[in-house]
Amino acid sequence: MNDRPRTILLATTAIATAFTLITSFVRTEASSPIQDYTFPESVTLSEWKLSFTQPAKPHSIDSSEYITGDFIAGKQYRYRRDEKLLDIEMRYFANTNGDLKSFITNQTGELSSVLKKSEAGFYSLYADGNKAYLSACINPHGISTVTSDRFNRNLMIHDTRLENILPWLLGRSEFRDKRCLWAHLSMPLNGNIADENYKTLETVWFDWHDWWRSHYPEP
Repeated sequence: MNDRPRTILLATTAIATAFTLITSFVRTEASSPIQDYTFPESVTLSEWKLSFTQPAKPHSIDSSEYITGDFIAGKQYRYRRDEKLLDIEMRYFANTNGDLKSFITNQTGELSSVLKKSEAGFYSLYADGNKAYLSACINPHGISTVTSDRFNRNLMIHDTRLENILPWLLGRSEFRDKRCLWAHLSMPLNGNIADENYKTLETVWFDWHDWWRSHYPEP
């Protein structure tokens, strides 16, 4: 009989703790702050020379053709190597689902044949008109993604780790880091076979992805 009050107390404490966590989670999800960010004017890219940069305007975010979320900042980079041109558009989003599927299928008609994977993660590679493209979402943690399913899987794997829960409980970080650096690379075909441009884009992408993972914006 002496253990019954203790059991009741422990059960009550557990329920109260669970309620507090759920309440805090809902409140955190609903009030994720958006921090300003300024893209660097120059990003070094091996074997390429930076030609110019300019701000990138947000797409029509209300349109289902584009990634959803809170647009924070954007930058366009143009590089040259001999006669080749390389354009990279970067757009930084918060509170997003990281879903690029609608954007890509709007240009290609489907996703499965253009979806690729490497050690860095998932990316899309395709040609449309006279250009070859590579597009992906660079996540704060884990691999790069293209679809919302993979984006959310990254969240589950990395944001629910024990070392991330205490800072969240102390109000020092968000429970779910739903940010995405959307990288959209393109090169003119100029009569070349698309596969030749694909190889170049992939080489650039691996370097570009690694640089941004090391210089990801602070939350």
